[in-house]
Amino acid sequence: MNTGSNEPSGEPGEGAVASDKAEPKADGARDERGLGSRAPGFIKARRYLHLSWQVGVFVIGLAVVAAGIVMLPLPGPGWVVIFGGMAIWATEFVWAQLVLRWTKRKVTEAAQRALDPRVRRRNIILTSVGVVVVGVLAGIYLWKFGLVMPWKIENQ
Repeated sequence: MNTGSNEPSGEPGEGAVASDKAEPKADGARDERGLGSRAPGFIKARRYLHLSWQVGVFVIGLAVVAAGIVMLPLPGPGWVVIFGGMAIWATEFVWAQLVLRWTKRKVTEAAQRALDPRVRRRNIILTSVGVVVVGVLAGIYLWKFGLVMPWKIENQ
């Protein structure tokens, strides 16, 4: 219930904000930043100002993510911009913070797998086979058609 004061009541959904204090991790280390809003204290202290702040952060993050989605088929760093929009959302929303943590963990795991010597050897072999196949196809094309493109129409 909202009692009319600007102070968070501590009840879920009633202006309570996750603590900015560090939370312990499973291995006993403390995360430098906990989950929750990164808004300044004077904004978090006023419910309607904090709600306005969250709406603004959401709209700006949505615009950045939408621009990233547009850049996926067009020239531009689409995925980088999308993750930038997610980072904007993560300054205010716990769900975005959790998505970014999961993404960072998966990217780190993929990078470690890519450095595995067996995986690198497999990737080099597959790339070499691909280059050979493309080279053979290009050779067959040149042998059959020469340097003239098949769509070139000669004047008669």
